[in-house]
Amino acid sequence: MDYPEWQIFYKEILMDFGFSKAADIESAIILNDLVEPLSLKFIEEKLANKKVLVYGSGNTLENVKNFPNSVKISANGATSYLLKMGIVPDLIVTDLDGRMKDLYKANKLGSIMVIHAHGDNIDKIKTCINKFKNIIPTCQCKPIGNLQNFGGFTDGDRAVFLAAHFNPINIILYGMDFKGVGKYSFSKDTPVKRKKLQWGKKLLNYLEKKGEVKISVG
Repeated sequence: MDYPEWQIFYKEILMDFGFSKAADIESAIILNDLVEPLSLKFIEEKLANKKVLVYGSGNTLENVKNFPNSVKISANGATSYLLKMGIVPDLIVTDLDGRMKDLYKANKLGSIMVIHAHGDNIDKIKTCINKFKNIIPTCQCKPIGNLQNFGGFTDGDRAVFLAAHFNPINIILYGMDFKGVGKYSFSKDTPVKRKKLQWGKKLLNYLEKKGEVKISVG
């Protein structure tokens, strides 16, 4: 998804949640200034023409006990469950509100970090970003500097949009039920959180209907 296509959804999201576009831009500028990004060729080599598994932090995540030998992307807090099960994801999509010690650990073990800037995580970016390596920085506003915007809103659906951008054979979803706040979400069950999940589901439905990549549930 290119930015003009994403911008239609972004404007709706800003209005629906009352988010500040200026704060999103500020966060993006800060992240851009602090990160020397990893080349996108590393992600393209991992994802292009591959089967990609995306793990979200929904209520069904703990039902997942088998982990096929394919490219694995974890959405933020799902990383903690994968590590618990002895799995190091190839990529982690996060806005830094997961369990930080697990994000650091996975990164040290080889996970590429796709770190997202938005108006609510400026402090986290300032204090935590220098503890990571191999970073692809992203934003939800118009891309700034070296930042990317592959589309998507929550960590889970952004992980799917990221995968779809690099033309995989197919994408298989685990723990992406959008039916409530899962244990590994590490966030409170609030009306705002549930609205975010609704948006995530809406965006994935849109991506699936486009038909550019096959998306299924594992």
